[in-house]
Amino acid sequence: MALREKRVREVWGSRIGVVLAAAGSAVGLGNFLRFPGVAARNGGGAFMIPYFIAFLFLALPLCWMEWSMGRYGGRFGHGSAPGVFDAVSDRRRPWLKYLGVLGITGALGIFFYYIYIESWTLAYSVFALTGNYASVATPEGMGAFLGSYLSGTGGYFSSRLTAYGFFLVTFVCNFWVVYHGINRGIERFCKVAMPLLFVTALVLMVRVFTLGAPVNPAWTLDRALGFLWNPDFAALKSGKVWLEAAGQVFFSTSVGIGVLLTYATYMKSRDDVLLPSTTASFLNEFAEVVLGGSIVVPAAFLFFGPAGTTQAVEGGTFGLAFRTTPLIFNHMAGGPWIGFAWFLLLFIAGATSSVSILQPSVAFLEEEFGFNRKRCVAVIGAVCFAAAHLAIFGNGVLDEMDFWFSSFGLPMFGLIEALVFVFCFGPRRGWDELHAGSALRLPAFFKAVMVVVTPLFLFAILAGWLATDGWKTILMKKVVDGRLAPLYAPEQVPWVLATRLFYLALIAFTCFLIRRAWKLRAASGPGSDASEQ
Repeated sequence: MALREKRVREVWGSRIGVVLAAAGSAVGLGNFLRFPGVAARNGGGAFMIPYFIAFLFLALPLCWMEWSMGRYGGRFGHGSAPGVFDAVSDRRRPWLKYLGVLGITGALGIFFYYIYIESWTLAYSVFALTGNYASVATPEGMGAFLGSYLSGTGGYFSSRLTAYGFFLVTFVCNFWVVYHGINRGIERFCKVAMPLLFVTALVLMVRVFTLGAPVNPAWTLDRALGFLWNPDFAALKSGKVWLEAAGQVFFSTSVGIGVLLTYATYMKSRDDVLLPSTTASFLNEFAEVVLGGSIVVPAAFLFFGPAGTTQAVEGGTFGLAFRTTPLIFNHMAGGPWIGFAWFLLLFIAGATSSVSILQPSVAFLEEEFGFNRKRCVAVIGAVCFAAAHLAIFGNGVLDEMDFWFSSFGLPMFGLIEALVFVFCFGPRRGWDELHAGSALRLPAFFKAVMVVVTPLFLFAILAGWLATDGWKTILMKKVVDGRLAPLYAPEQVPWVLATRLFYLALIAFTCFLIRRAWKLRAASGPGSDASEQ
């Protein structure tokens, strides 16, 4: 089938569908679970300085770069980063397509562990109604409940079949949506899920703000908000804080992952990309900063005070949601239903993101190898199903994947995208492409930001991280009392090494597939290129 005919079947149904799908890929567990914990651990209000700087000078410019380069690459029948990079360089740099490998493997890598965490939210929404955790009274007890659920040992669950069953249901739901494609699957799902998500989040935020001081008169809402937003400027001296801020912005806005690049390839040549991309980015910021920052951490403070909340946010990236929030609902009137609504909200948010991050790999197989949708789902489903077991059963794997695929991988691929935009696509051509078909015009200031500030800022963040914390992370070390100590327990080290080797192998294999795809393209002759457009 001709490339043009294949791609016409996947165009967006409406402009609002584009915005909601792009926002859906961005608004997810990172907004409601990851952001509050990361912010509280990295300087509170001070964290918002590198965070908003990263949003204005990294995320927004990179978002515009991805949408402009993606729409351009789509004219040549490409739907993923390797093909888009090859197209924007006018095929004069054959090696450039290999730099797009992170636009496929990064998204897949996030899905490997994200889908498992997403299944926890579905399980906890059911547990809220069935009262499974209603008798748990302490964070330690809730931690034991989560551990029992995941491991299948202890007094709450007798086997791992419960957790594995929820994982299977979540996995099937995701691939059912992906199987139906862009407009009949992802877009249609997001049109329903995104409004429901925002309404539920607003209701929960209002409920938190009207709780008063239910446990201790000193634990007020003002102090609860202050716990998250009061600044600790000393934290800004750490390169890791700046990298975490950039990684969080990238994670929550879906830049640097290849999803928006792929979505843009399904836009027509005169479709507006500036307004949908900007609107989706600000919708995400509202969900993250206003809603995500106003529910979990403030509610935890109201019930557990400063000491308990500090312990909760230090309990890992996702520990706050599953070790603390169920206890909050246990203290509320109508707690089972509120808990059900909260975890269902998280499940919907997670699903809108997870179905999106599969699209780059689906598009790669469709456009470069001619796979139909059924075959794409079968192949990618098999890879994801196998790799997810590393996160399910591996000790320490989940946090390791979260760091390399998200905190490091997203800024790294963002830097690659920025360099491709500046030195291969060209600032003038990129600026004109961004504004083609749009009634909006960005101030010329942002052109300078995209060309100079964004790539230099990204390079500085990655270099600063490498100099201050990166080498320790690579060597699996951390500083304790002024001395280097092991970052992982001995039993975790083999799993962590296996995860790193697996990721390197995935990158190498995907590069092989890219090479194979271009050989097939060359063999098919000129009918496979832009002449069909």
